[in-house]
Order: sequence, then structure tokens, then C-alpha cells
Amino acid sequence: MVACDIARKLKQEGHNVRLYIDDLGRRDNFHGLVTKTENWKKDLKWVGKDGLIIFDCNEFGKLQDTLRGKGYSVVGSNEQGDRLELDRKHGSEIFAKYGIKTVPILNFNGLSKTIDFVKKNKGKWVIKQNVSGTGSKGLNYVGLMDNAEDVIDVLDSYKGNKKIEKSVISLQKKIEGIEIAIGRYFNGDEWVGPVCINIEHKKLFPGDMGPTTSEMGTLVWYEEGETNKLYQETLFKLYPHLKKIKYKGYIDINCIANEEGIFPLEATSRFGSPIIHAQDEIQSSPWGELLKALADGKPYDLKWKKGYALAIVVTVPTSHPFPFTKEDGYVSPKNIKIYFAEQAKEHMHHVHFEDVSMKNINGKDQYYISDDRGYVLYVTAVASTVEKAREEAHELIKKIHIPKMFYRNDIGLKFIERDQALLKKWGYLK
Repeated sequence: MVACDIARKLKQEGHNVRLYIDDLGRRDNFHGLVTKTENWKKDLKWVGKDGLIIFDCNEFGKLQDTLRGKGYSVVGSNEQGDRLELDRKHGSEIFAKYGIKTVPILNFNGLSKTIDFVKKNKGKWVIKQNVSGTGSKGLNYVGLMDNAEDVIDVLDSYKGNKKIEKSVISLQKKIEGIEIAIGRYFNGDEWVGPVCINIEHKKLFPGDMGPTTSEMGTLVWYEEGETNKLYQETLFKLYPHLKKIKYKGYIDINCIANEEGIFPLEATSRFGSPIIHAQDEIQSSPWGELLKALADGKPYDLKWKKGYALAIVVTVPTSHPFPFTKEDGYVSPKNIKIYFAEQAKEHMHHVHFEDVSMKNINGKDQYYISDDRGYVLYVTAVASTVEKAREEAHELIKKIHIPKMFYRNDIGLKFIERDQALLKKWGYLK
């Protein structure tokens, strides 16, 4: 459930939409917003061979290939696309095969072997897991100490978690620089639309402090043409592989850029969040037309706006985060109402939902939190400058009231103050 709000956008475009949520724990979301189904297989006859099936997360690639083989129009990824993202070592090998610089990845079966390796090989290591979805990113860690004691401590703290102990854990040497991603749509044969440059903000607190989250916000802009050095040295080189595997959907490569070069970290071979909401903001073309063209392998002239788009995640606390304790007891955010000031109602196209549903109360539509993960909604803006986009997004957030809500108020700020100048100095931006 990465891009469920696109179902709502497609409904607003006039399409008949049915939404299936595979995750049992998240099926309370989007009630009252779109028509939902509990059995997508029975609805295959409804969608038909002329309709469109959209997958918004990974681990369903083989199923997508099967449906395509039966003549259905499907967009999202495929089996080899899943492998490119989920098997980090395989992804690194594919990068190297097509001449993309790589940072070696080491895979370990379980915690003990990982800890033993780090003890014998000191340094700043990045811990990652080879698992699907975005929920595990909070377990990732970027080492800060040359003697690796912090990395060992983090790995030790995961002992007793059976899911982690049984999973494949990846280690990657830390590279200093600016984390930046390069993405684009692909229709199975060729690129569609402009190059998408984006910067994620993964830490929980402003100033890139605190634990790693799935993401707290994204800065996005589109590049006209194909001359951008970031693109030429990374995603552009992956074209033969994407054509070979008949990939259909959005794909990007997250990298570290510094004065020595561009070093890919991982591929995201699916629609991502919150980037898809920023893309909704910066794109002018209808989603239905774009996604259908991608699924059917057809060219498409994607219309877009020049400038910068922001997506800011608005969240609420869950479980027992600091400063709450176990003694406080667990209070779920489910069913808490979301209030929009009157001035916000004409700007609702800049609001995108995740763990939200709607019901009619006394003749009025009332939005409410329908999950307990904490990811409630996203606020987006697009403007000619990052400063202006930030200002517009923050003004709208002030008109949204959710008890205990919080968000990062510095999305895009480091790009303004430091990163943009460095990327220009290194030749990656005009």
C-alpha cells in the first residue's frame, strides 16, 4: 500500500476504480474514499482485458508476469524488477554489468555472522535488510564510528527479534556525499517522460537527526532532455536491462554523489511514497493515460511543470515512542478525526491520504485515521523555487489539525543551504 491515493486520483479523473489491499492489517484504510474489493481475482472479469491493473508495491512481480501472459494490462513491476530491488547483491551485480559504479554489498544469513564480520573488519558500515516493502527501514543504520562499535551495538540490540535473525542482512561501506536519486518511467521498450531527480529525507527529526523512517518527505524536480550527468552515469545505462526484462512502471536508483563520482546504493523498482505524491503535484497529464500507456508499451507525451515539488509527511505517534513510556499504556491513533480549516478546503488537491478513511457524520464528510502505523497523509506543493514550494506547503499544513500531529519542517532546506551548490560545483546540476 504505497500509492493507494492514486486510486482516489483515478476516481477523480472519472475512472471506475476498485481497490484491493493485500495487507490484512491495513484493510480499514480508504473506506468511503474509493470502492474496495476483498477478492481481486473475482474482479478480473470486471476489469477485463481492456482495463488496467496497477500494483503499487513489490513481491508481486511473478503474479504481474502471469497476468500479462493472460492478456491483462498491468503496470507496476515484474519478477525481475522485484529481484533488482529485493536482492541487493543481484542489483549490484546488474549495475556492474552495465558499467554503473558500485559499492560492494555483502550479504549474511543472520545476525551472528554479520556481527563476527564487523568485529574483524572495522569501519563505518551501513546495515540494510533484504526484505520487501518499507516497514523495515527503521531497522537500517548508518555507522558513524571508525571502530564500528556503534554498528555492533545496533546489531546486538536486534538479537531476540526472530524476523531479523532469520533474514538476510546486507552490509555496505559508508560513502560520504549527497544522497540523491534518479528515476524515470519505462514502458517495456523505451523511456517515458522526463528524468526525475529526487532527494529523500529519511530521518525522523529536522536536521537529519534521529532514527531512520520509511521517509519524512521528498524534494522532486524533472530534468528536460537526457544530458544530466546524474542520469547518464546511472539509470540511462540500465536501459538494456529494463528492455530485456520488459519492465513496466517507475524505477529509480538511489545514489551517493560526491566529487569523485556517483555511487548507486539501491534500486527502487516500483512506485514509491511519498515521491508519487510529489509527482502528482508536478505532472499535468492524467494518471490514467500515463499508467495505461506504460502498461500497454506505448509512447506517451507526459506533460509536466518546471520547478520544484515537495511532499511532506504528516504523522502521529504510535506504540511507545519517546517521550511516552510503557507505563502510559498503548493508545492507538485509530479513529482520531482529521480537521481541515475552511481555508484548506479549496486546496485539497494538495493533500494525499495514506492511513485515512471517511464517513458521513450529520451530512458532512469526516476524515479520520484508520490505521495505527502513524503515516496519516502528505501535503504537496510545486513552485519555481524550493523556497516558494516550502512556503506554500507549510501554509497548508497550518490549516490541518490532527491531535498530536508532527512533521519535519526542513524538507528541502539542506538543498537550499548546501546541496544545490555542491551538486553544481561537481557538475551534476546546471
